[in-house]
Amino acid sequence: QVQLVESGGGLVQPGGSLRLSCAASGFTFSSYAMSWYRQAPGKERELVAVSSAGGSTKYADSVKGRFTISRDNAKNTVYLQMNSLKPEDTAVYYCNAKIVLMRVYDYWGQGTQVTVSS
Repeated sequence: QVQLVESGGGLVQPGGSLRLSCAASGFTFSSYAMSWYRQAPGKERELVAVSSAGGSTKYADSVKGRFTISRDNAKNTVYLQMNSLKPEDTAVYYCNAKIVLMRVYDYWGQGTQVTVSS
């Protein structure tokens, strides 16, 4: 059974930091691209950062230089280090695992709330 369990969200002041974690199980973690998405109230879900199976990373322009995605294949965990947080970073953050084989395998976590406010 595939599971993605996010943790680390919470309330933080502008300029602060948080580290999100996503613990994965039930699939070959190292073979999957792991991503973080977010969805703010009234907005569509958007891609924040991707860590490919090969180790390359990509970021949304809005978070470049502030957020860092990393993965520990030994622990089946992907992280999102978020620094210099802004109120517009407020959203529910979701972990995603994806691989394309004969078909697309696409799994989601339940989300963790991040609120940036003074």
